[in-house]
Amino acid sequence: MATRVLVVDDQVLIRAGVAALLRAAPGTEVVGEAQDGDEAVRLTAQQRPDVVLMDIRMPGTSGITATERILAHSTEPRPRILVLTTFDLDEYVYAALRAGASGFLLKDTGPQRLLAAVAAVAEGDTLFAPSVTRRLVEAYAPRAERPAAPAGRLDQLTGRELDVLRLVAGGLSNPGIAQALVISESTVKTHLNRTMAKLGIGSRAQAVVLAYETGLVVPGGGGLREPGDG
Repeated sequence: MATRVLVVDDQVLIRAGVAALLRAAPGTEVVGEAQDGDEAVRLTAQQRPDVVLMDIRMPGTSGITATERILAHSTEPRPRILVLTTFDLDEYVYAALRAGASGFLLKDTGPQRLLAAVAAVAEGDTLFAPSVTRRLVEAYAPRAERPAAPAGRLDQLTGRELDVLRLVAGGLSNPGIAQALVISESTVKTHLNRTMAKLGIGSRAQAVVLAYETGLVVPGGGGLREPGDG
């Protein structure tokens, strides 16, 4: 079954170029193109794409607001939102990940990487370049405009689920987590899926943000601590 993709960008040449690349790729179907956030929300509801390639900075309704609206009103399976950005260390990217975007790509990403990213996101691999995402979150989590998430949200997690969340936030891949905890990759996925369900979050990137905002992981400290530790 083809991966259904919606392309959102206010610049017509970028939008048309990305859409043309996707249309030429086997196993990918472009179900629409949107020039702003409002149109993205409307087309997502109409077309129910598997993946939304979302520009962040657009006139009117931004990609961040559109991401929030799409994920708030979508039924399962919710679309995966892959943010397109000019700068990786960008507070707008952080806000999009916080809102539930599954990951991000630079606009100068090569065609093959873009196609691979769309395919990976569609399959549920929700974090690209974990080290970059970790640096992004460390840069912007301390200055987030919203209040930090209370550590009490983590009380419902088991000890092993906390271990997995901590290592995800540290930038480890599933194979790396499996090796660190001496468990199978399938067990890692099970723990992570349960963690996300308990916390009401929809992406691995969002889990990283939450781990920092609850204090499970300390920005820039290189160390880890349990919630509530002084």
